[in-house]
Amino acid sequence: MQYHHDGYVGRNPRIRNAEGTGLNRSAELSETMDVLIVGAGPAGIVQAAQLTEYPEVHTRIIEARPQRLAAGRADGLFPRSCETFQAFEFYDEIAHEAAHMREMSFWGPHPENPAEIARGARADDPPAYVSEFPILTVNQARVIDYFAERAENGPARININYGVEFLDLVVHETGEYPVEVRINDEHGIERTVRAKYVVGCDGARSKVRSCVDVEVATDPADQAWAVIDMLANTDFRTRSGIQSDKDGSILLIPREGGFLTRFYVSLETPNDENRARIRATTAEEAIARANRILHPYSVDVREVTWFSIYEVRHSVAQSFDDVAAKNDPSLNPRVFIAGDACHTHSAKAGQGMNVSIQDGWNLSWKLGQVLTGRSDESLLKTYNEERQDVAQKLIDYDKEWSAMMSRSPEEMEGPHEIVDFFVNTANFPGGFDTKYEQSSLTGGTEHQHLAEGFPVGMRFKSAQVSRVCDTTTVHLGHHFRADGRWRLYAFADEPGQEIAELAQWLESSADSPVVAFTAEGADIDSVFDGKVIYQQDYREVQINTVPSLFMPKVGKVQVIDWEKVYAAIPQQDIFAERKIDRAGALVIVRPDMYVAQVLPLTAREEITEFFEQNMTRVKVPNFS
Repeated sequence: MQYHHDGYVGRNPRIRNAEGTGLNRSAELSETMDVLIVGAGPAGIVQAAQLTEYPEVHTRIIEARPQRLAAGRADGLFPRSCETFQAFEFYDEIAHEAAHMREMSFWGPHPENPAEIARGARADDPPAYVSEFPILTVNQARVIDYFAERAENGPARININYGVEFLDLVVHETGEYPVEVRINDEHGIERTVRAKYVVGCDGARSKVRSCVDVEVATDPADQAWAVIDMLANTDFRTRSGIQSDKDGSILLIPREGGFLTRFYVSLETPNDENRARIRATTAEEAIARANRILHPYSVDVREVTWFSIYEVRHSVAQSFDDVAAKNDPSLNPRVFIAGDACHTHSAKAGQGMNVSIQDGWNLSWKLGQVLTGRSDESLLKTYNEERQDVAQKLIDYDKEWSAMMSRSPEEMEGPHEIVDFFVNTANFPGGFDTKYEQSSLTGGTEHQHLAEGFPVGMRFKSAQVSRVCDTTTVHLGHHFRADGRWRLYAFADEPGQEIAELAQWLESSADSPVVAFTAEGADIDSVFDGKVIYQQDYREVQINTVPSLFMPKVGKVQVIDWEKVYAAIPQQDIFAERKIDRAGALVIVRPDMYVAQVLPLTAREEITEFFEQNMTRVKVPNFS
């Protein structure tokens, strides 16, 4: 974490100073606002944490619960979420309190005595090629806490307004604040507020979604499971998938704290005749079933901390905003949905919270861009275009995984089938199969060969480099921050001539996006964060000759930012690991960490044309 660029800070540097901007706002829910977020779940709170980086944008978040969530149902956090926590600067803290997964064990009927289970295979979880981050388990409430702290301590000081119930909304065709919203405030008084944009993160039964007539495709329930969080003595601690011969299956998840464990226990296939009986299953009955499945092993439950029965239904909204379904290109969206309001599925793949976080991040930086005048409001159409496809792929994956976990051993080709599926699809639950198609935000692949390890449309995959200023080995991607800026990763040619010429053009040409879209008087890296990676060992980089674009003077006191200059590590050469052409390459990365374009260092018109598609040449005010 970097600080002191605005002068010495002797307090918690996470609490950033918004004084002097005139933009601090009280926690009272005002009559008008730019963005109203309905629901403080993962999809909603990540938006508040991102929009806090835009203090000029008036954002409020309302939650019907009277106080913070104490215990959430979701608990699994996959590597893409860990990358996101790193970008929001709280990964180390949440990882310290979480349980870490590195392996999955698969158990099935013993080949010689099917009445007992035996371990059939182990698999790295996640496999090493997926990410340097682990899988974590931690209470969803703690995830919300961390994002909420970020939102509250950021420049915009966004707090959650608890005890506020959303009633309905109407979108008017005109007006500065065209979305009229009825609420019951924290005092139970019905009020009307107005917003430029509303985001419904209010769950599977979303009222916001119903107000804008978004259709939802839903499959009938075909599986039922008991889920138990427990303090227990058992023979198991590692993450495990367990299939018995006759009594069903268990998915076992170690939880944070060293003592808490979660069991998903399969029940009967639900139908009209048995549904009431299944829903009446008690914790004691589910535990007894679990012990039958585990034989000859056992679980001795000392305390049940949470218990529920759920039926697996798969649903996905057919559009994620109020205009996508109308097929009218002249309209721009005003109301959006995210998270469980868009997609519901089983909990066993652990994707609900993870995908919801990415929904929220995808939308919120775009709202920030539009509301600060950096982009036209048509940019907001890309949210539906990008995330609806992701949701459908999530449902397809979850159907396959859930069905596989529910099969009896005789229905499978052999014990290898589930292991093979688990290993071969690891990138999807890890969060790394998402690929955005070509659009105003994602370029073509004409120059992909220059950096094959950074596929256009996919997330920027980190690798280790040396930071030249202090010789420290760091992960390049771990310096990414969720601050709304674009990243320009310039992988230098070995002579250094072309990188110098590119930097000069970016810093001084009227056609450069850095010049065109940076507010007058603002730091040169306030919109575009340029970083350079040299092929040479750090000892061979003459840092005082590095182009000033990569060593800008920033902040109130205009001090040099030394931490944008990197070098390859001879034994872990990022150029070799990510298949970067030795002639160099420019990798443009969006504010949500997805690769937008790969271009040669000689590109000029291509850079200009790319950003002309998604940004406006209006000089935005300097709020620094």
